[in-house]
Amino acid sequence: MTVKSVSLVIAGSGGAGVVTAGSLLLEAAAQAGWYALMSRSSGPQIRGGEAASMLRFATEPVMSHDDSFHLLMAIDWENISRFSAEIPLVADSLIVGDPAHGDAPAALLSGKPRQAALPMIALAEKIENGRPNMVALGAIAALIGLPPAAMRIAVERALKKKGAAAIEASMAAFFAGIDAATTLPAIPRLPAVTAERTPRWSITGNEATGLGVIRGGVRFVAAYPITPATEVLEWLAPSLAKVGGMLVQAEDELASINQIIGASYGGVPAMTATSGPGLSLMIESLGLAVAAEVPLVVVDVMRVGPSTGIATKSEQSDLNIAVYGLHGDAPHVVVAANSVSDCLFTTQWAVHLAEAMQVPTIVLTDQAMGQARAILPRPAELAFIGQRLTAPAAVEGERYKRYAMTGSGVSPMAIPGTPGLTHTADGLEHNEFGTPSSQASDHQAQMDKRSRKISQYNYGDHWADIEDFGTVAGDAPQEVPLGDTAIITWGSATGPAREALQRHADAGGKARLISLRLIAPVQPEKMAEALRGIKRAVVVEQSHSGQFYRMLRAFYDLPAQTVSLHQGGPLPFGPRQILDQLNQLTSGSA
Repeated sequence: MTVKSVSLVIAGSGGAGVVTAGSLLLEAAAQAGWYALMSRSSGPQIRGGEAASMLRFATEPVMSHDDSFHLLMAIDWENISRFSAEIPLVADSLIVGDPAHGDAPAALLSGKPRQAALPMIALAEKIENGRPNMVALGAIAALIGLPPAAMRIAVERALKKKGAAAIEASMAAFFAGIDAATTLPAIPRLPAVTAERTPRWSITGNEATGLGVIRGGVRFVAAYPITPATEVLEWLAPSLAKVGGMLVQAEDELASINQIIGASYGGVPAMTATSGPGLSLMIESLGLAVAAEVPLVVVDVMRVGPSTGIATKSEQSDLNIAVYGLHGDAPHVVVAANSVSDCLFTTQWAVHLAEAMQVPTIVLTDQAMGQARAILPRPAELAFIGQRLTAPAAVEGERYKRYAMTGSGVSPMAIPGTPGLTHTADGLEHNEFGTPSSQASDHQAQMDKRSRKISQYNYGDHWADIEDFGTVAGDAPQEVPLGDTAIITWGSATGPAREALQRHADAGGKARLISLRLIAPVQPEKMAEALRGIKRAVVVEQSHSGQFYRMLRAFYDLPAQTVSLHQGGPLPFGPRQILDQLNQLTSGSA
């Protein structure tokens, strides 16, 4: 059945405690046994300014926001109109604001939502050190059915260092909000969870990315801060130290990529994290890593482009540069996470692929999942760790062939300083020994070798998530899908696509989800098998030019009835938009 959930937004100006309030609410929801997803939106300012926390609570795991919000709780109205397109409100929605700040902006009222007043400032002033955002949290808890005990645990954890007085002041303001909520119109409530709870995690996509690379074996990171990838680095800095690793904040992206090439060449698995502008600067050095066959991982937390674009909003438009951006024929691997939880799996897998094939691997996530925090089931422990093929001790009388021709394309890699294994590793074309060569035969042989190692590698079932909807929950994908329709997608578009398919199944429909995790190299045989029996498909992505659709068309044999549903950021797809396109296609009107 479709997930039963309640969605709300907390918005306000800088200093209003909007993100803090959202984080407390998320923690309390976890204590109450619910699942949750929180994303945030802000302007392009470096510090301060308006912000909004978008939250969805449910009794089952959720991967995306709903089509509209049940509640908008505005601490104040300052610049909140900037978020109006990101906060869809309908007739059943409720806007609650403080009368001390005046009326709600007209931009929020186009959907004709209900309105109500809550004197947050006045109630907070009656309490020593009371804060309006805690009054707002009390009202929210009363409206959605969140137990006060759950909030108390969250507040005590968050304010432990500030002492008992701060905790009691916050809880007093919280209960004042609960009392005041009796005058507010109702919105949907979630039931209390009484069943035994499975282990839960509270984690962001960027934190999961950091954990994934550490589990994969990365022990050196060099990076330059950039929105929205900076939190990956902030999480990794102390976490790497705990496992004997190191993070260096380089002076720029050029230094970052070259430092991790050096570290990896020296035998230490390495990675960097950046966003679109930083990836652009790294492209030439990524080509060096391809030519020298140095394994490394680059995580690109995508944002709206081109150029500086909109640094705080999400988009999937770095696909083209990730796949095609390197000059010359430069075989490399591109993978993409499809959820907050999958950031862990995909980055760990990326380290494994990079090390096993001695190849640069680009990991694509985006702002939507990178900066989102989710309450989710504890991810499974994964066994694979990056293992590179290293050269044994030198054989007397034999010269070391760093780039020896092998059936797999992967040749033993020496640790610098090992006696007898001296060789040249640079960006020039070379022969098997690494000696620079301009001979056509050497170039052809090395190109074949570099291509062979990624084209012949067995990626297993991880290349895509394939799921049939309209079957019994938990069923494995059928060899031939029960329906003849599919949604093909990738990255953060997977969440709303999955929910659209579930709604389609609830209405009696049958369809297949194909969410690609391995973007390059392409897998035509596996895609053909996934599409066997499929007569029509919708390709869903968040890029203005339909980059994913164009790539699929170029490399895969798609069904004749395939339509592209794409749009550029910063507005994500809602499940209803995707479901409407799916219904149009199946009814023959697309």
